[in-house]
Amino acid sequence: MGIKYYFEPELEKPDLVIGWPGIGNVGIIAADTLRRIVRAEQFAEIEPYEFFYPKKLVIKNSILTELSFPSNRFYYRKTNGKDLMFFIGEEQPSEPDSMYAKGSKAYRLANLVLDVAQKFGCQRVYTSGAAVSLIHHTSTSRVWFVPNKPALINEAKKYKNVLLMGGSINTTGQGNITGLNGLLLGVAKKRGFEGICLMGEVPIYLQGFPIPYPKASKSVIKVLTTKLGMKVDLSSLQNLSDQVEAQIEQLYEKIPIEVRERLDQLKHTTFTEKDIEAITEEDKREIMADIDKFFQRTGGED
Repeated sequence: MGIKYYFEPELEKPDLVIGWPGIGNVGIIAADTLRRIVRAEQFAEIEPYEFFYPKKLVIKNSILTELSFPSNRFYYRKTNGKDLMFFIGEEQPSEPDSMYAKGSKAYRLANLVLDVAQKFGCQRVYTSGAAVSLIHHTSTSRVWFVPNKPALINEAKKYKNVLLMGGSINTTGQGNITGLNGLLLGVAKKRGFEGICLMGEVPIYLQGFPIPYPKASKSVIKVLTTKLGMKVDLSSLQNLSDQVEAQIEQLYEKIPIEVRERLDQLKHTTFTEKDIEAITEEDKREIMADIDKFFQRTGGED
């Protein structure tokens, strides 16, 4: 068990872009959308049996005919500029007491991904996920830039709509990244890879919703493609983002007016450390309590 290769492409110092499911599926939408746009080809996969339970069993005529597991696939694409590799995982290995990847299975999976990166001479890996933030769903999602080496910090200043963890959102410069996105970034540092996690902002009041948030994924892709010197058509992702926002608006209108008035203050959050946030930590706690009460009262319908 381990890595199954279908063939071994010839690549020159590729970058590796990684996507897993998470809040709003921000990371996997970003990575898989870019993979599809560049028409990357599958060349390997990680065998899933030691990491995941089957996701589907099919029985016909009283006989088990199909047993399928979450996929964990590697893709590649040679370009005129930077060669690219992608790793798309349908699921993160989790422990019984947590929805996020942790423990020995997660650590082994992270190392298997980096084994492939090392084999093909990767120097940098990108992970991506959601940054739960005090923004409104009508606002453009910013991208939190989290490098695993100090030398990469200045790179964040080259991109629009990007801030380091430690800007106006978190003046201490500290934070945490749950699941494999954070774990892999740390393992990559230990093994000598440059690593950057690009986290697209998701409104705090949507963090528990089982819906995608492609607006954040689009912001992540813009940063990635700027770094890679690529121009891509994101019209299909924009269409998906518009559809999701329309659904959110329908839900938003059902929220009590006094709660919406608090949430509307988030439209005025700003980008710099000198600006005062439009909503306090106390407001934040009260908003989330009101949102929880609202969904308990409606039974989580729609």
